[in-house]
Parts: sequence; structure tokens; C-alpha cells
Amino acid sequence: MNDATGQLRFDDGKDPQALRTIGEVAAAFGIRQHVLRYWEQQFPMLRPLKRSGGRRYYRPEDVALVETIDRLINREGYTLKGARQAIERGATANAPVVPDLTGAAPVPSAAPQADEELLVSLKAIRQRLARALAA
Repeated sequence: MNDATGQLRFDDGKDPQALRTIGEVAAAFGIRQHVLRYWEQQFPMLRPLKRSGGRRYYRPEDVALVETIDRLINREGYTLKGARQAIERGATANAPVVPDLTGAAPVPSAAPQADEELLVSLKAIRQRLARALAA
């Protein structure tokens, strides 16, 4: 779905910036059209253009958002609510957000972070899990 530059690509001969129908987007991701319509209800930020007759047209940014939602839900195991929160906190197609288990601010997994800071964060998570299991 992504090329070497990280740009979304379709093998349909259209310009990368062209609008895509719901059928084209559904086929590209292997998602049924009714799922995309449902995601529009669950993710307020997903708003494809609607033309006469209610026909949906997905802009490149809409397609990128569908890709992020698909990745979070179908590959990373997020719930709909969790995926929505991750996107609202800044998950992008190229920088997924590590789930917040410590109460600290989310850290993009692709962001550089000192080993010592990471170790402190992991120890805090381990302590929290140990307390939860002991309860």
C-alpha cells in the first residue's frame, strides 16, 4: 500500500492525489464498504467528501486516516475507542503511539528516546502490572 517514500499508492492508474470512491478504498484495504461507513460514525475525524446522491469521495488524507485506523484495529489490536484515542493523541500512519500504561504522555514509537528513559518507563509499567496482578 505504501511506496518507498511512505506515500500511499494505488495500482489503478490514477494520480496519487486523485479522489477515490468508497469501493476503491475498500478494495485497496480489503475492507467491506459498510465497515468504512461504520468507521465514519466511530471516528469523527474521518469525513470523506459527499457529493450528490451521498456518493463518498476519499481524499488522500482520508485514505491515510483509513490506513491508520485499519492498522490500529486490524493489525495492532486496538479497540475502536482505543484507536480513536490514539489518533486524537497523534498516531500517524508512520509513527504509531505506544499505549499509555503509566499515566505519562504518549511516546511515538519512532521517536528517539534515551535508553535510560526507556528503562525507567518500562520499570514503571512492570511495577504497575505487578500491582494489578497482586490485587
